Amino acid sequence: MNYNKLTPEESYVIENKGTERPFSGKYYDFYEKGIYICKKCENPLYKSDSKFKSGCGWPSFDDEIEGAVKRLPDRDGRRVEIVCANCGAHLGHVFEGEKFTPKNTRHCVNSLSLKFESCDKTCKDHAVAYFAAGCFWGVEYQFEKQKGVYSAVSGYMGGHIDNPSYKQVCTGLTGHLEVVKVVYDECQISYRELLELFFEIHNFTQTDGQGPDIGSQYLSAIFYLDEKQKGYALEIIDKLEDMNYKVATSLHEASTFYEAEEYHQDYYTKTGKTPYCHTRKKIF
Repeated sequence: MNYNKLTPEESYVIENKGTERPFSGKYYDFYEKGIYICKKCENPLYKSDSKFKSGCGWPSFDDEIEGAVKRLPDRDGRRVEIVCANCGAHLGHVFEGEKFTPKNTRHCVNSLSLKFESCDKTCKDHAVAYFAAGCFWGVEYQFEKQKGVYSAVSGYMGGHIDNPSYKQVCTGLTGHLEVVKVVYDECQISYRELLELFFEIHNFTQTDGQGPDIGSQYLSAIFYLDEKQKGYALEIIDKLEDMNYKVATSLHEASTFYEAEEYHQDYYTKTGKTPYCHTRKKIF
């Protein structure tokens, strides 16, 4: 994986586990709305609403984006080091029991380990993700309930004919999968969090469809827009395989998305029913 080139000062902190001088960091007294990402690999680490004033001399957060930060015993034998879960970049240390916030946790992070992206930049054009997890009615329903998701649209992707109809896709001959296009606000929910939701709402080990819906159009798949999304997906799949799951989910570069017929959109909202094969089961 290609990482950002670091300055000598950044390398001292990020790769050699150094510490910047207290009160000297760019983000110490900084409270704009946005997200903080890893300086080395640009993995999203913290949301601005988890940042607080601690007076300690370094940026402080009481929570991380789920799965983004890894805790390790510090080499001093006393503290707990925190690193980027994606690339291992040194961030700082985590402390508990200080009662600064109700979460009773303080991530003490070096500014040099971080890069800030404001909501004006990250949310001007909402981010997009594409997921296939069986019948798109239930997938759409589960994603639309999430904070930070603006819309979930049912459609088709991955086939070899233009503008397919539902009837054509159901034959299994067009190559299309039932796919949901998720439009979301990265300041409120990360792609990693969407991936975890995706895997928790369907049986990603099933190889012939999803639940009672059998057919190639119902297979589990992730359609990525760039190498960054692909990398996150591979990371989560590796994590699941380490947990002894046999992951059947395939990865594909996103292609043309064809919106499904109107009667498919918001199906469960329109009918007042609930999904029959998409319920969330906590894994991560």
